Amino acid sequence: MILESIFWTCIFIVFYSYFGYGIIIYLIVKIKNAFSQTPFFDQFYEPEVTLIVPCFNEAAYIEDKILNSLALDYPTNKLKLIFISDGSSDDTHEKIKKYPSIIALHEDKRSGKASAMNRAMEFVNTPIVVFCDANTILNIAAIKELVKHYQYEKVGAVTGEKRIVSANKEGASTAGEGIYWKYESLLKQLDSDFYSVVGAAGELMSYRTSLYKVLPADTLLDDLMQSMEIAIDGYKVIYEKKAWATETASANVKEELKRKIRISAGAWQSMLRLAKAFNPFLNFKLFFAFISHRVLRWTLAPLSLLVLLIVNVLLASNINTIYAVLLFFQLGFYVLAILGWYFENKRIKVKVLFVPYYFFIMNLCVYLGLIRFLKGKQSVSWERVQRA
Repeated sequence: MILESIFWTCIFIVFYSYFGYGIIIYLIVKIKNAFSQTPFFDQFYEPEVTLIVPCFNEAAYIEDKILNSLALDYPTNKLKLIFISDGSSDDTHEKIKKYPSIIALHEDKRSGKASAMNRAMEFVNTPIVVFCDANTILNIAAIKELVKHYQYEKVGAVTGEKRIVSANKEGASTAGEGIYWKYESLLKQLDSDFYSVVGAAGELMSYRTSLYKVLPADTLLDDLMQSMEIAIDGYKVIYEKKAWATETASANVKEELKRKIRISAGAWQSMLRLAKAFNPFLNFKLFFAFISHRVLRWTLAPLSLLVLLIVNVLLASNINTIYAVLLFFQLGFYVLAILGWYFENKRIKVKVLFVPYYFFIMNLCVYLGLIRFLKGKQSVSWERVQRA
């Protein structure tokens, strides 16, 4: 009976983490929307904005990013552009300096993204600041769509949507990451409609300048920490799907591993530093969303997957056939993941197999990230991920 209780508890945790929370929050939002009004936005609201682009060895792509930034549909006299290339060893800085309308910041010292962001903020004198990655392309209306929400005083941050460009023949990374981010975008929208986004994507993120917090130099997930700190202070973090940042997927799963392990190590660091978010009496809505959407995926869900397999083997060998059937499906899933790994290495495109493979890799990275975090081996300096 103890083993059966453990088994079904693990089933519940995994299901709730990936699907159950989404179902519950969807129903809550549907009921809430039936009794609430659509917010009104003044189309002529155009506050001054600073767009900051942290760069590291982006010489191959930086001019595309600059041209995209200059083409954004926002009054040029109200949009200030800052590109900071600290630590870059290629000619990224020289290429940025060719554009006089851009403030080009550079120092040879490489201190990590959080430090670069903190340093760039010293040059910000606008009420709104927007951050985006150098390897992303923004839609032309991105800035307008982000800043319209700041007409409401309780809005402290607004995040855009991350979109993954897919090729006709998708590899495991593109297929898995694309599907993952489509689902994540749906959950972010639901979080936002329910109360507040819990952990924004740094590909396109904006803040009220007055609420920006100087983060410790060793911060690994600046976007998560900054947005959660603002939410803890009682402000809302809004999701705006009409503002998006497009990027290609990682070139392959090996490259995606670099990113996921870093994120996982950063998740453990962030959980230790966001103690107030674990207090249900401080803000129950934020607590509920943070635990359900983030913490369970970083902790109990990956652990439950491992325990589930071990306990299922014990139950299948001692009790009735239902556990044998469930073990068959479990093993079948991991066989599909292994086949996905095999075909990925053989450069054979079988998209249906790449999804279980990506899911397995995503949860494996939680363990690898924890090990790296405990050993203190996760560098604050970001490592470039090769893109497809």
